[in-house]
Amino acid sequence: MKTAVITGAASGIGACVKTRMKAQGYKIIGIDLQGETINADLSTDDGRRTAITHALDLSDGKIDRLILAAGLGGHLDNGQLVAKVNYFGAVTLLDGLKDALAAVQGRVVVISSNSAQMRTDPDSDIVRALLDGNEDEAMQHIGESHGALIYGLSKHAIARAVRRRAADWGQANITLNAIAPGMTETPMFRGAADHPVIGKSVDAIPIPKTRVASPEEIAGVIEFMLSDAADYMQGSIIYVDGGTDAQLRPDAF
Repeated sequence: MKTAVITGAASGIGACVKTRMKAQGYKIIGIDLQGETINADLSTDDGRRTAITHALDLSDGKIDRLILAAGLGGHLDNGQLVAKVNYFGAVTLLDGLKDALAAVQGRVVVISSNSAQMRTDPDSDIVRALLDGNEDEAMQHIGESHGALIYGLSKHAIARAVRRRAADWGQANITLNAIAPGMTETPMFRGAADHPVIGKSVDAIPIPKTRVASPEEIAGVIEFMLSDAADYMQGSIIYVDGGTDAQLRPDAF
């Protein structure tokens, strides 16, 4: 039986992907704060180590599919916590499970966001520290910043981390891509949309399709990205956002 490891599996997009992969016959190793196969706090070193160790044990060192869906929203006050989960909670598991993926020519999808290119300085000290893997320095630069200022930076950095690994991982026969969803009806989105201040910024983001996505729609694209039909995709960042990015950046791609 093939094995799929899914972070953020307890709710939102991760839960929808879990349902789809289970229907395909995969053994599911879900990772979340609680209620999953592995309960771990991905904002901490100990939690990340626990997740990696148990995932390797439960999979016998062979992981066919990895979906990194765990994340925190920009409506949270604690910007440091947002970066710890969204960037380090993803990239640490990504690298820690590489050998298990290479053993079976595995496939990976990392969840970024279309906000990764919204008012984001790609040369900021925060992004640089994240990409350098220097968590202490990144936290120093973030300081007391609100999650609203850090969310897009963390998603920008994780997309670049995927791109930077694409060549080496492709040579190791691992398919590695990221998806950049737009507004999707998940608990994280609802927290931002209902926030008395952040919600105003959410309302101002244009969506040419004039609606938010369902998590099932995003999960369907992820399912395709993990399938044999997407075998030649490598290092791609796939925007699934109802046209928001195209409207905001029509001449950039």
